[in-house]
Amino acid sequence: MTDDPWRRREEDDDFGPPLFGDGSEAKSSGLSFSAADPLPHWTAPATGELPRVLHSDANDTTDDVDVWSSFSGETPAWSDEPTTPERTRRPASFDDLDAMSPLFDEQPTGLFDDPVPFEEPAPPRREPGRIQIGTDPTDGAMARPISQSRRPRPGEPGARGARPPRPAAPGMAARGPAPKAPGGTKARDMPTAIAVGLVLAAVFLGALKTKPWAVGVIVVLVLGLAAVEYFDRVREKGYQPAFIPGIMACVAAPTAVYHYGVGALPLVAFFAFVACAITFVGAPGLDSNPMPNMAITSLGITWIGLMGSFGAGIVSFSNIPGARNIGTDTLCLLAVGVVANDVGALFVGSAVGRTPLRPWISPNKSVEGFLGGAVATIGAMLLIGMGGYSDTWSSTGDLLLLGLTIAIMAPVGDLTESMFKRNLDVKDFGSIIKGHGGVLDRFDGFLFVMPAVYFLLTYLEPWAA
Repeated sequence: MTDDPWRRREEDDDFGPPLFGDGSEAKSSGLSFSAADPLPHWTAPATGELPRVLHSDANDTTDDVDVWSSFSGETPAWSDEPTTPERTRRPASFDDLDAMSPLFDEQPTGLFDDPVPFEEPAPPRREPGRIQIGTDPTDGAMARPISQSRRPRPGEPGARGARPPRPAAPGMAARGPAPKAPGGTKARDMPTAIAVGLVLAAVFLGALKTKPWAVGVIVVLVLGLAAVEYFDRVREKGYQPAFIPGIMACVAAPTAVYHYGVGALPLVAFFAFVACAITFVGAPGLDSNPMPNMAITSLGITWIGLMGSFGAGIVSFSNIPGARNIGTDTLCLLAVGVVANDVGALFVGSAVGRTPLRPWISPNKSVEGFLGGAVATIGAMLLIGMGGYSDTWSSTGDLLLLGLTIAIMAPVGDLTESMFKRNLDVKDFGSIIKGHGGVLDRFDGFLFVMPAVYFLLTYLEPWAA
């Protein structure tokens, strides 16, 4: 079988007009098969060449079959040359693909012939003891910095395998017994507490009878000891406060206020913050946790140093020329009011206390105890006024305002300190005062009362009445 019939048909027949253009263009630019370039026999092996479209006129640039001319005006052609305006286009062929033959000759590496080792991504670096910003570092055992001396026991929230507490239904309080106080509810040794309280009262009254500066020294000493207790306790719980700058600020604040007035407090706060910042800037790296530890240091300076320094500000009123012990008299009444508030709240709360004031902070404090403390405080102030024991606060109205101020601010200070202890999971900040705990535990109410009484004294000027 030959292809002669097909060749004769090609010579005799006319396939008609081309798809694009007229018949004359088809004869000049269409597909052409001649005797000089016969088609290979169907049994012959493939040559691998591409069919070429031949133009009768090499100078003819019009090609109606070029569908790309409607987009760019140029026919795409394969070329390894860089795209420059001067390059000459040429028809594409397999010769242009010779340079790419090494790419096709390379055999891909099989999955089982030469496996590529899989490299697992390195786990994120976790820095021990780092406190993450945005969460409470002591809220729950998962984020609470735990001291090396105490680890969570089985069954506690921080222990492995412990189940999280079941949340209460929306709008309903969780049932169950009230939370216990941190460290247990050990009963206070009342005889020891009363004896130590009497000794402290005698020392304070002796300083009042001496000179105003002696009372100022007591204020500075109390604030310094309270600061040591605070910074020691937070360090035990995993924080790294600026210990020395924090204590120095708590001691410098009342000293500056006694000599220069409360106007010196912004300067003390500024220098304290700069000193703490320099301390953490000099640290070797972020392992010092500068932001949370700066915050815990600033809390101690503000709570103990700055707020407590108003006690020295009250005492400084006695240094006014012609004053009649205004400062020492006011500080004495302040101490009597705070003690009366504590005693009244203790006895009334123990006797008839049924409604918890803030059970998540201290389940032993009740609304009845709060009201009992307020009545005891105001009653003590009225008794002082009726007995004429104060030369500064002689007006009944002024004494009522003083008693009301103490009755509100003393419980707030006590609850604040209890809240911090609950958050740190400690019973007391210290144990220097037998029967009372630490200095900070005994004078927590004073820290909120002294600023309020200072401004009340400045506003009322009771000595002028």
